[in-house]
Amino acid sequence: MAIRRSARRAPALGDVIEAHARLRARRPLVQCLTNVVSANFVANALLAVGASPAMVDNPQEAAGFAGFADAVLINLGTPTEAQVASMRLAAEAADGADKPWVLDPVAAGALPWRGGIAVKLLSYYPAIIRGNASEIIGLAGLEGGRGVDSSADPADAVTAAAELLEHASAVSASGAVDHVVGRVGDAGEIVLVRVGGGSGLLPRVTATGCALGALSAAYAAVSHDPFTALVAAHVHFAVAAEIAADSADRPGSFATAFLDALDAVDEAALAARARIEAPETL
Repeated sequence: MAIRRSARRAPALGDVIEAHARLRARRPLVQCLTNVVSANFVANALLAVGASPAMVDNPQEAAGFAGFADAVLINLGTPTEAQVASMRLAAEAADGADKPWVLDPVAAGALPWRGGIAVKLLSYYPAIIRGNASEIIGLAGLEGGRGVDSSADPADAVTAAAELLEHASAVSASGAVDHVVGRVGDAGEIVLVRVGGGSGLLPRVTATGCALGALSAAYAAVSHDPFTALVAAHVHFAVAAEIAADSADRPGSFATAFLDALDAVDEAALAARARIEAPETL
């Protein structure tokens, strides 16, 4: 997979449907170095969409596993010294093996130690960076936010996301309307795609953002390019949230319904519910 390759065109519904079919057919193996709060939910989310999770995050195995996994997720939610060592080893191994990996820079702009870790990890060129608006702004070196919860609107993070394309192929800031940027065509034009939908209950269930990072890694393993993968992950996620909200109106029931909905999303649901706005060249 040519991780650094620009998308052929701005991702549209047809590309999302194709990527979803490839995900279901290939069942990619995703190595997850994620936080202790999210590990169980992330694993279940990956299983629900048709991928295979592997929570291998120790220094003895991280690099070796990254070499044969289809994609890698690195999430900075609760980093320990040992896990940070594993993250660096896994990122380096994935980059060396030309395997896509996703950086979820949780609170990178608010806490200096993990911010330094995130900057070091950027040197291994993640295929995708996915965070909330405050995290994307903070990682790009602008004014940060509150950390895990986003205090900025995703639209405010577009400039920062575009700057981070120096280190990644696609970047997203999630929120009520997700903003996804990537490079398109031989000229590498920077393009913004907005993805609507979802549910206001998502922020009230822990680890949903972490699960979106994992889903991005799964799609990166099977898509033609990281930009398409990231848009597809956001669309799948938003559609599943809408389906879950049809039958659940409280956080506990929504969490269960959301996992079921991740599995239930199919071509018909994508075609009926996807909200992808027309691309905008920046």
